[in-house]
Amino acid sequence: MDVEDRESPFDVASDRCGQLGVHLSTDEDSEEDGPGQETFKDDEPALPPDLEWLEELYEEDDGDGVGDLAVAADNGKKRSCAATARMFKLRRNLDQLDCFHQQKERDVLKAREELNLCRQNIDSLVEQRDNLEKEIERQKAADNTVAVFRLRSQHKHLCQKLQCEEELEGRINTELKQQELELSEVEVELGRFSLLRQEVQEEERVFQVLKAQRAVTRLQQERKASQNLQLKMQHLRDKQAAMLKEEETECQKKIEASQASRKIAAKHLKETIKRMHQQEAEKEQQNRELLEKRIQAVKSLKSNIAATQESLRVQQRRAKANAQKKEQQQRQLRESLQAQGFNSIRHMYQQKQQEEIKQKQEEFAERQKSKRVEIVAKILQEEELVKKRKRNQAPLLQKPSNTGRYPSLGRAREKLLSYLDPCPPSASEERPTILREFSDISSSSSDSSDAEDPEETVHQEGDYQSLAESLAEPEFSGLWDQNCKKLLNEKSTLVQVKQEEPSMPSGNLNMPAKKVHGKELKGPSFISKPEVILFKDFEVGNTYKKKIVLTNISYVTNHCKLLGVSTQLKNFIFINFEPPGSLSAGMCCDMQAVFQPMINEDLEGEVQFASAVGPFSVPIRCTIKKCDLEVDSQFIDFGLHVVGQTISRTVTLTNKGALATHFSLDTSACPCPENSHIQMPSQMSANTCQEINSQNTKSDNQRSTASVVTGELQPKQESQELSEVLQQEQPEASATSPEPIPEARVSTDVDTEMDQSHSDPIEISLGNVREGEIGPFESIKLEVVFTPTIPGEAKLDFHIKFSDLTSKPIPIQVRAVAVSVPVWVVQPSIDLKICMFDRLYQDSIMVQSRASTALKLTFEVCPEMRKHMEILPKTGFIQAQSNFSAQLKFLPRCLLLASPPRAFGRGCSLSKDAQKFFDRDTGVLEVPMTVQVAGQVKPVHFTVQAVVTSSDLQFDRTEVDFGHCSIYQSVRSSVHLTNLSLLPQDFGFLGVPEFIEVQPNDGFGTLLPQETLEIDLIFSANKAKEYSFQLSCKSGINRDFPLSCRAVGVHPPLELSHSLVQFGATAVGDRSTAILYLINHQTNHNRSKQPVPPVVKDSMAPVAPRLFSFSLPKDSDISITPSAGGLLPGERCLVQVTFRPRLLDQEIKEEALRLLHRAKLLRERELKMNRHGEQETKKEVTVETSKGKKPSVIPENSKVSDGPKTEQLTESPDPSDIQPGSEQYEKARASLLYSFTQRCSEYTIPCFVSDGNPPEEDQQVQPAWSPLNTLDLKLQCPAVQPPLVVISNNGHSIIDFQQVAVGERVIKRFTVQNISRESLDLQSSVLDVHGAFSLLNALRCIRPGEKHTLVLAFSPGLEKKYRETLEVQSKRMNLEVTLCGEGVLPAVTSSHPGGLLDFGYVLEKESTSQVLKLQNSSAVAVGFRVQLASLSPSMPQGGADRVAVLLGSDTHSQAQPTVGTQNYSGLSVFSVVPAGGSIAAGQSQDITVTFHPDHSSVNYSDRLTIELMNKSEVCVMDLKGAASSHNMYLYGGDRLTVPIESLLPPLITNQHQPMESQVMERPTIPVLVSLRASYRKGTITPAVRELQVGCIRSTQSSKKSGEFLCDNVASLRQQGFSVEPSKGTVDPGHKRTITVTWTPHSEYKPYEVVQTCMPVTLKGDETNVYRVTLMALVSTAAD
Repeated sequence: MDVEDRESPFDVASDRCGQLGVHLSTDEDSEEDGPGQETFKDDEPALPPDLEWLEELYEEDDGDGVGDLAVAADNGKKRSCAATARMFKLRRNLDQLDCFHQQKERDVLKAREELNLCRQNIDSLVEQRDNLEKEIERQKAADNTVAVFRLRSQHKHLCQKLQCEEELEGRINTELKQQELELSEVEVELGRFSLLRQEVQEEERVFQVLKAQRAVTRLQQERKASQNLQLKMQHLRDKQAAMLKEEETECQKKIEASQASRKIAAKHLKETIKRMHQQEAEKEQQNRELLEKRIQAVKSLKSNIAATQESLRVQQRRAKANAQKKEQQQRQLRESLQAQGFNSIRHMYQQKQQEEIKQKQEEFAERQKSKRVEIVAKILQEEELVKKRKRNQAPLLQKPSNTGRYPSLGRAREKLLSYLDPCPPSASEERPTILREFSDISSSSSDSSDAEDPEETVHQEGDYQSLAESLAEPEFSGLWDQNCKKLLNEKSTLVQVKQEEPSMPSGNLNMPAKKVHGKELKGPSFISKPEVILFKDFEVGNTYKKKIVLTNISYVTNHCKLLGVSTQLKNFIFINFEPPGSLSAGMCCDMQAVFQPMINEDLEGEVQFASAVGPFSVPIRCTIKKCDLEVDSQFIDFGLHVVGQTISRTVTLTNKGALATHFSLDTSACPCPENSHIQMPSQMSANTCQEINSQNTKSDNQRSTASVVTGELQPKQESQELSEVLQQEQPEASATSPEPIPEARVSTDVDTEMDQSHSDPIEISLGNVREGEIGPFESIKLEVVFTPTIPGEAKLDFHIKFSDLTSKPIPIQVRAVAVSVPVWVVQPSIDLKICMFDRLYQDSIMVQSRASTALKLTFEVCPEMRKHMEILPKTGFIQAQSNFSAQLKFLPRCLLLASPPRAFGRGCSLSKDAQKFFDRDTGVLEVPMTVQVAGQVKPVHFTVQAVVTSSDLQFDRTEVDFGHCSIYQSVRSSVHLTNLSLLPQDFGFLGVPEFIEVQPNDGFGTLLPQETLEIDLIFSANKAKEYSFQLSCKSGINRDFPLSCRAVGVHPPLELSHSLVQFGATAVGDRSTAILYLINHQTNHNRSKQPVPPVVKDSMAPVAPRLFSFSLPKDSDISITPSAGGLLPGERCLVQVTFRPRLLDQEIKEEALRLLHRAKLLRERELKMNRHGEQETKKEVTVETSKGKKPSVIPENSKVSDGPKTEQLTESPDPSDIQPGSEQYEKARASLLYSFTQRCSEYTIPCFVSDGNPPEEDQQVQPAWSPLNTLDLKLQCPAVQPPLVVISNNGHSIIDFQQVAVGERVIKRFTVQNISRESLDLQSSVLDVHGAFSLLNALRCIRPGEKHTLVLAFSPGLEKKYRETLEVQSKRMNLEVTLCGEGVLPAVTSSHPGGLLDFGYVLEKESTSQVLKLQNSSAVAVGFRVQLASLSPSMPQGGADRVAVLLGSDTHSQAQPTVGTQNYSGLSVFSVVPAGGSIAAGQSQDITVTFHPDHSSVNYSDRLTIELMNKSEVCVMDLKGAASSHNMYLYGGDRLTVPIESLLPPLITNQHQPMESQVMERPTIPVLVSLRASYRKGTITPAVRELQVGCIRSTQSSKKSGEFLCDNVASLRQQGFSVEPSKGTVDPGHKRTITVTWTPHSEYKPYEVVQTCMPVTLKGDETNVYRVTLMALVSTAAD
């Protein structure tokens, strides 16, 4: 085939077989490589992984060099790996093409089936359409319009379906044509690839041959390797034996040495034991002495404990007496306070709080004192250290420049001393700004933290951090004393100067007193009018001007000169002043101040002037718009008022400032910001608060003035620190208080007030104005309302808060006292509890009076309740200081009752009359009542409460129909009785007929409120008749509730001996059986002759045979035998009912889900704990790295998350996914068995009875079953936990041995466990003695929790199925174990048919093997064993077969003994591997027989028998072989000796030295060949015999072939002998046949024996000569 012809099919395949992508390539394709084609080249590319074994195969080819396969492969060329890979790829592509062809064929068949189905549908639709058209015509003729319209719609619908089917047929037909076209194309492609397929098949055949030969070669190599391994193992055994001998010798020496050492050790041991006994005696004496000392110590300790207990008792009695005395004092104090009208509890609580506060203050003072002592000790220690260093380093640090280098040390020193001063400075003392600054800082630090050191206080100030170092070791030792002394001197001097200078009321600069003209001039020489230049409420951006008049008040002519304004006012204040010149005393001059504000801040400064007398200044103040808020009163006292009145007071809030603000009233108990550190006493008045606020304001003003005066003298840092200290909300009033109040007291008082505000009712309330805007210079009135409801003191503290941050909240206190009314009801709420309709209830109303005169009372009932409620008397007088009692009567009415026993009115209803007070849904009634008191403004109110309920009892139905009831059985019907009342009611059924029973408690009981009780009515018919009666149920209040009942008594044809069966407690897995009888009592004689009602007469069945059938519930544990049958009249049938409790499948699946869920939770908890451990580990690692180590760098790619692991836990499966037999299913079943609790089930099983037999005409027709004949069987089945469970075989009690070969034995084990709390004595039932099953071990008593294993054996004797039940019996349970199995006849065949298996000639001490194959064609595994007669113990040595051979009369007989010559070594000359085993079903087993002689002989023989386990023989073979010492051998001819050899070597008779000629000559081997020519009917037939010459193939021989030569052939011909061939060569492993023919000559005489000798020389590894003796004669037929 040319290239073009081969390329075209491949292109078509690659184009049209798109689904599989099949592409094939050949040798021609490799020459012309087109695009997209895969080619194989000579460079042999790498093979895919699945073809790597080909490389190993070809590597072996290179090593072996066998040329036979290469010739068959590719015209003498060696196959390449690429060619083999190409073969496999072509085979894969061809297989894909075949698969594609099959797929197309299936598609075509499927399309044809669909087309046929569619055509059938079309035919049926056409037929239906024709039928419809005929029906339409018929209906038209009948003038049935409705049917015509209906049929036309059906016809239309049918036509549409027909059209759809036709369209579908067209599509399917098109698809079928397309599929057929594609199928034909694929078949064409298959035809084109037929030649290629043949080539691939040929290559595969060659490959298989190559593979088989390589396997044979490899097998031979493995055998050689195994032989070498055996030699090595033998050498190793010899070496190990030698080592063992050496070890035994060494061990003997060690034993002797150890015996000697033991003697020495025993001597030393005795001495040591004697010494130890002495030491123990000494220790025992010491222990006795120590014990006596301890006893004495214990006695003294007991006496001390007794004395201590007595003292403790005395102290406890004293403490108890003190406590009682204290309680008595508190009781007296409480009684005195209550007598005075005070709240004793509140007073006692406040007193207790004050005591606790005092105690805390004392503790705080002690701690402060101790800390002061510690600090002073530290300071003294520092001073001593400084002095020491000063002495040592004085020459180095005495420099004059150092005195001014640390100006702040003096201030730090003074601050520390002021902190240590126990008496804080009073507010009246005037101090310099710097000292006051440090004292404020120290006081604030001591209040905020008691435990802080002075160093920490100084550290808190940012600008004075260097001062903290003064308490530590100083840098230079001499500067501390010098600087501190100088600074203290300067400061003290400055303080004295400041105190001597008087302050001016106007705030101008102070001047010293001067004398002018003998008069003393005090103050400035000029005064200004106004004294202070004030720009009030300015706005940024506006310009303000003010005229000032300066007057000369000196006594001389003076002049003034403008020096300027303060530095902070230069940018805002401009002075227009013309110097007036000299001014006489009393003269004045003008100046103008212009203020242009640019910042919205308060500004202060002065205008400085110079005069002849001295300088003076005029102060300037600029203030922004502010809020100035005040109230007219901060304390409101309402006084005494009676409960029920309403009183109001107003508070006026005034804004005197120019800035509007938003105000709100806050009633919370939190204190004001300015008073957060000091709590005001509750008795403090508003005036006191105002005084304190004014003092705070004055102190603030003084601070600001001092800061302005000293502002130019202090550095900027000190001014900033001063402003920070002034901004702290620390009022100066704390300095003037007699003792400081700690923060603990403040918080306690605040909590107390909050508790009181929450506990007291809100009687004081604020008006409607709670918040709003207050404009500049406006006032608003705020209303406070007092509405007392409870007698007692009322308080309200609230604050007026403002949105302006500079305005402080204004506290306001409100106090009032409420007094109760003189007349009141002792019980303001009368609860009548739960009342029933139409029942009378009464109660008393007690009224108390504290008035001093008699008062008139009038009781009023609301109009809605006057028909149901009444108070007697309606009017009365209550005397002074006494009480009054009235009677309340309540009778709720209901319209449902027609004749009430007692009522105030007929036809009224509580729910209708008092809708406002009565809730129909809940039955709650709440009626307000009023008592009018003469002369009292507020009437006395009280409330009557009740829950009104019904007294009805209700049945869920009005009539009970029991239906048809057998006279042998009872019918139960349940009704529900409901108590509609909210009270419990007694009930009872009275006058119950004898044929009905009411349960429980015989129809008597108590119903709780809203309770529904199920009452069973049990009807037992006495006779077959109709019953109609009425049951009466009465309540405890004698109300009657009737219930109608009716039933029909029936006499059924069959009867059960017992209608109730109560099984005993049956364990799960066990069974209980009950026996009862089903009886047919109907006969012609016992028919009732009395008249019966028509209904009963219809229900009575005639006398006839009856069929019965028990209907068992689904998934029940009950079985009935027989479940169906028939009874003739007068017969009875035994019925066996079996109860076998078991676990339901649904319960087991639910338990499995629960176990899975619990395991999931445990895994989640474990993951959570692991995650928590990992987080703690990470924290520890981070702590370790933070101590100085570098943290480990985490790569960016590593993701460490604290969340859950990426491993998602498996979700719980659906119950349907858990299949029986799975692991979860069995675990759940075992769990339920171990935790099983007792359960009791009841079943009611109906027994349906027929009306008679089916008719005789048609026995297949079902008979009539009447419900009136149905019998009911009630079963009570209690199930308990099994004491014995199966824990093996997945908990199943069925042991299936499966299929077992006949004659074999299979053993299985079965384990049970005792899960009860008692010991179980196990016994078993008796198995069939002649059966296939047997129990191999005995049963015993097992304790709780123990296990016992039963060993069972199955040995089938016939080919059939076996099944038997074994009962494991105990006292509480019988466990049934089902044993089943099947016996199968084994079918095993051998590849050798039996008979003779000849191994031929083998060189001595070499071996040869042959392989037999056993094939098991049966369905079970079959065991076998292989026996050799030489190794069989039943074969006696020197058997009878050998004797028969030795004594045989026929010398020419070819008789051979079964066991022939054996090896000298004692090992069997024949060996079999394997000697036994098992063959799986449908598998085969190779048996290798090896012939291994150790000396030359031709009499090697043995018998091989292969038999199965059932003693049946598969085959019997006679093994035969011969061994030669040379590679050339000759055999044939007649036997010259017996085929039995002695195991002893041949004896040497001549011991003398042979001659030299005898040494050179080798002995010849005699061979006898006898020839018999036959003579018949005058014709002589020549005699022919054959001799075999062979050459043994061996690896030891040097020559590859042997030669043979027959001598004296010419003389043989003269006597009529002919030999063919006379010489030749024999290849190794082959044989040549030498044919000897004797034809008698004419001179031959009858009965003459012709004898001659023919030497035959064999040349191989050695030259041997056989002396063949030919003996010939002629025999006749008679011979």
